Amino acid sequence: MIIDCGSCAMEHTPVCDDCVVTALLEGAAGPLRLAEEEAEALAHLAEEGLVAPLRLVPVRRRGAATG
Repeated sequence: MIIDCGSCAMEHTPVCDDCVVTALLEGAAGPLRLAEEEAEALAHLAEEGLVAPLRLVPVRRRGAATG
């Protein structure tokens, strides 16, 4: 999983302030790369209320293919 805040529609909004990635990326340059196991672990921690959930909302670009 690659998480890039620059491609998130919620970047620079109040939702962004409560996203686990904001804390993980603080001071980092570029996208965050998580292994599937790491992403699962963060999801489980969020389900239990121990960390904020991933709030990534990919920006829909014009002309982008939809699946």
